[in-house]
Amino acid sequence: MSNAIETRLAELGLSLPDAPAPAANYVPFVQVGDTLYVSGQISMDENGLITGKLGDAIDVEAGAAAARRCALALLAQVRAACGGDLNRLRRVVKLTGFVNSTPDFTDQPKVVNGASDLMVEVLGDAGRHARSAVSAGSLPLGVAVEIEGIFEIA
Repeated sequence: MSNAIETRLAELGLSLPDAPAPAANYVPFVQVGDTLYVSGQISMDENGLITGKLGDAIDVEAGAAAARRCALALLAQVRAACGGDLNRLRRVVKLTGFVNSTPDFTDQPKVVNGASDLMVEVLGDAGRHARSAVSAGSLPLGVAVEIEGIFEIA
């Protein structure tokens, strides 16, 4: 069976990472009915963690790229929750983005746009979602961004 989401990712030159394992005593996702709650995914790429503080060592563009990586990890968790079948993903319901930033940094929404934009690029209207973008004085392991998500699945 052809998977339109995987095809769209390939058209964009993207691939999903393996779903990251939890780092502590929690699960990567919980399904309640047709709602899937995905634990926060931290900013990392093939070279490791993307660390730093927005408003200091990292600019908005790099922060948005880090958020985009979080979004790919979220989709990887959704794929794992759906037994490898992303056709079961119906829509993104809500994303909550945490941005490791200095007290005077106010562009958290622009950073989290990296994740929101990716969801719409990949999923079209099903990627449009409610959202929060908040500042954090620090994030686990010093990462720049962490994003959690709520999804509707079949």
